[in-house]
Amino acid sequence: DGAILVVSAADGPMPQTREHILLARQVGVPAIVVFLNKVDLVDDPELLDLVEMEIRDLLSKYQFPGDDTPIVRGSATAALAGKPEGEEAIANLLKAIDSFIPLPTRDIDKPFLMCIEDVFNIEGRGTVVTGRVERGILNRMDEIEIVGLRDTRKTTATDIEMFRKLLDKAQAGDNVGVLLRGTKKDEVERGMVLSKPGTIKPHTKFKAEVYVLSKEEGGRHTPFFTNYRPQFYFRTSDVTGTVALPSGVEMVMPGDNVSVDVELIAAVAMEKGQRFAIREGGRTIGAGRVSEVVS
Repeated sequence: DGAILVVSAADGPMPQTREHILLARQVGVPAIVVFLNKVDLVDDPELLDLVEMEIRDLLSKYQFPGDDTPIVRGSATAALAGKPEGEEAIANLLKAIDSFIPLPTRDIDKPFLMCIEDVFNIEGRGTVVTGRVERGILNRMDEIEIVGLRDTRKTTATDIEMFRKLLDKAQAGDNVGVLLRGTKKDEVERGMVLSKPGTIKPHTKFKAEVYVLSKEEGGRHTPFFTNYRPQFYFRTSDVTGTVALPSGVEMVMPGDNVSVDVELIAAVAMEKGQRFAIREGGRTIGAGRVSEVVS
């Protein structure tokens, strides 16, 4: 729905700052507000202006409105210590979020889909999965499917809970816990999705349009070839996959846009147009979009 970009005033924009802005652009985050943290460590106000200018330039480079983006100066340490100036900065940050990040229109007319972020076992109740409802509406006692990573199976949402309140339904945008009937904790895992039966299928092979981050953006320093095996991050899942380059393309350089064929080692719930990140060794090296689901 939106993002808070935290930048240290003492260090200014770092390679990971650029990486996060790029990823926000790639996955379709509509608006960013900036919290310039640790301002209590910087004595020279001109230095803060300089850091702010750098951040605005960086946002503009990735098609965010750098000149109009709210940048709130503050100190998280001061806020935690209960200092008035620290708390005021956090209040200003929340105001900036309310005014600058538009309330998103929710896809409640589409079939229900929720990505599983976490799995819990509640004594005497059963298995609860938590996550954010991506689209549609889930009513209590609805039949749902658990899709991805293993064989698809049906279950029933016997309870829905949000912020410790029991609900009759959850809708797009809600962060909820769903109690699954007859499901053991080891049968579900992060990266699977809950969906309306028959609306999304798990796939291992797909074609994609991919942008490979340049060295300056924190990506690879060297090219990669066919049979390259990074991790693909779809929603909450990360799965290893093998990349095949189009015929006639020997290698892909950092900074290139390329069409590739990918085969994952486990099936993931996916659809045409879905965005994903590509990571290797703990850092993001690319981002892409599914252009065609193959099998």
